[in-house]
Amino acid sequence: MAENNRKDRRERAPREEKQFDERVVHIDRVARVVKGGRRFRFRALVVVGDRKGKIGAGTAKGADVTSAVAKATEVAKKKMMQAPVENGTLPHEQTAKVAGAKILLKPAAPGTGLIAGGVVRIVLEVAGVKDVLSKSLGSSNKINLTKATLEALNQIKPRSQWHLQPKEKVASKKQAKKVATTAKEKKSEKATEA
Repeated sequence: MAENNRKDRRERAPREEKQFDERVVHIDRVARVVKGGRRFRFRALVVVGDRKGKIGAGTAKGADVTSAVAKATEVAKKKMMQAPVENGTLPHEQTAKVAGAKILLKPAAPGTGLIAGGVVRIVLEVAGVKDVLSKSLGSSNKINLTKATLEALNQIKPRSQWHLQPKEKVASKKQAKKVATTAKEKKSEKATEA
């Protein structure tokens, strides 16, 4: 009877929506060699994002998998950054290299989808990117690939920050060109007179 009441309370309690999408990308068992043998721990790689451009990644070690994942999630939340996602894609092409991992990200037309593999796909999904082409050009190390993808996203500039030439510079270039052409015309006139 008491068990049924507990189930009812659980069902009635409103489920709180998570603010961030947390994905465990990779878990490793790592060993430390000591005098008595080996001490095993777990290392977790976690990617956290809000699917609106905010994203972070973190790695941490723990005695068991759950503690490693919890620590890595905290690290990822502290290292959050804003990726410039515009209309579900990226504003321009970008490459980034971290250690041996090199990644290329290219914007794609709407409806293309995520053309990315493994770690890169997870990072871009969590960031909220829907249409992009990517290629891993180096190492397949998951931690370095994650860092390279985040570095590429960090280097991308939104359209509002693209610097075009100011009108003054353009005008001065036109004037310089005009002066040069008039000087050439005068030279040619002198040459014809002589």
